[in-house]
Amino acid sequence: MLKRIPGEDINMLSNILFVADIETDNTDAFMQAVELAKNNQAKLSAICVIDTSYMNEGSAYYSVSLEAMITKRQELLESLAKGIHIAGSEVNVKVVTGREFVEIVREVLRHDYDLVVKCIEDNKSVAQRFFSGTDMKLLRKCPCPIWMVKSTKQQGDREILVAVDYQPDNSENDALNLRLLKLSASLALADFSELHIVHVWKLPFESYLRGPRTAYSNTEVDAMVDEEQAKRTQWLTELVESIDQAQSDEYANYLKPKLHVIQGEAKAEIPQLVKSLGAELVVMGTIARTGVPGLLIGNTAESILNQLECSVLALKPEGFKTPITL
Repeated sequence: MLKRIPGEDINMLSNILFVADIETDNTDAFMQAVELAKNNQAKLSAICVIDTSYMNEGSAYYSVSLEAMITKRQELLESLAKGIHIAGSEVNVKVVTGREFVEIVREVLRHDYDLVVKCIEDNKSVAQRFFSGTDMKLLRKCPCPIWMVKSTKQQGDREILVAVDYQPDNSENDALNLRLLKLSASLALADFSELHIVHVWKLPFESYLRGPRTAYSNTEVDAMVDEEQAKRTQWLTELVESIDQAQSDEYANYLKPKLHVIQGEAKAEIPQLVKSLGAELVVMGTIARTGVPGLLIGNTAESILNQLECSVLALKPEGFKTPITL
């Protein structure tokens, strides 16, 4: 179970929303949300959404069917929240209707939630896709961080992997990298997990440089590759050291992350590393597409997500504005 997460990012964690799914066993994901809320003295609410976008409102049975679904979901939420008290308060439960991902985002906007926890839906019928369409829409458009929790069989976060990206002179990316490292380091300390930090890179235009139209020999290009590898390794090492220096002795004494600087394509290398490590949680950022408000996941990040089969904690850049309104 998740314990208290130290660090400035989680000190700001005061209002958590758990999203229940009527078709999924929510118990483990909900208890992780409860433990996180308790240890941070945060408020916890739980909602269940009835997706009415596929229902025929003109049907004679619409009202009766909707009332029955509301009752069933209310019972689900009440059974989850029964006997749970956090800082003297009960878990607030609520059933809402509408298009699922839209209503979840609207709840975040109405009540200023700073984390959404949701159990990953059983989506085995969809080939090659671990996250459902609703999950992906939330990852794209929800304004706060989202924790997608794998099935009920997960037993803690023994291996945490965080992915960071190198973009010189990009202050937005620098700020996101710092938030990712602080949060993942805090999680690793809180749960006595092993932290892995990965950065995947490739030499720009390497295939062209090795081609017949340039004057470079393979030896010269190999030297460029070695130089780039050293530069990226130094960058990542200094980035991690800057986090260590800014935090308490607890970081320096107990947190010894393993660094992975890998040459290749991120969409191939990161899922492979996750699999080889057996990581239970991946912490990653989503990067906004310039000029397109509200579209947050680029092709590489989406490709990585669609290959993962573990819990994911996704953070957005500061200042992200969702296209969904109240």
